[in-house]
Amino acid sequence: MDILDESTDTLMAKRFRGFLPVVVDVETGGFDSHSNALLEVAAVLLEMDSQGNLQIKESYSKNIEPFPGAIVEESALEFTGIDLYDPDRNPEEEGEALREIFQPIRREVSITGCTRAVMVAHNAHFDLDFINAAVDRCRIKRNPFHPFSCFDTSGLAGLAYGQTVLAKACQAAGIEFNNRDAHSALYDTIKTAELFCGIVNRWKELGGWPSNN
Repeated sequence: MDILDESTDTLMAKRFRGFLPVVVDVETGGFDSHSNALLEVAAVLLEMDSQGNLQIKESYSKNIEPFPGAIVEESALEFTGIDLYDPDRNPEEEGEALREIFQPIRREVSITGCTRAVMVAHNAHFDLDFINAAVDRCRIKRNPFHPFSCFDTSGLAGLAYGQTVLAKACQAAGIEFNNRDAHSALYDTIKTAELFCGIVNRWKELGGWPSNN
């Protein structure tokens, strides 16, 4: 049987050794995952089409209230453009926001027959460190993500396109990127997802996985 005759859910589990890739981006109040606030988090679920190509399925995002005692550096706010006092921001408590983001991820892990999620992000260990630190702070027992494994689109884009900056990598890949919208967690996550899907799908076109040989 041709591997593409299988269900797309089964293919997803086989493609990444039982891991479900979930694209994530966080915006923060600095670089220290233990002392700086987590301010925004977004996640994009991926799926396979009937040809075995990755594509975006759904996206989720939350604005987050800094945890008690968190440090929010002014330089970080200037970089991200986040206004903590924007009345339309509607931030949620950190643990509540993460639990709501994690629910559809865990559901998708189950649907696809995967063992757990693996984070895909640009400079991924930064995002993973902030998520892991928040999970520990909030005593969340069911973190769907692998604690240290991840796919880093910075390295993948460096290999595929010779560019490691997200905006430049997207440009090299032919993906529209608006710098005015950058540093919003949701926007950056969607662009990272498009970049990751493009790299994985291009590899397949060049004779990579799946192989029928």
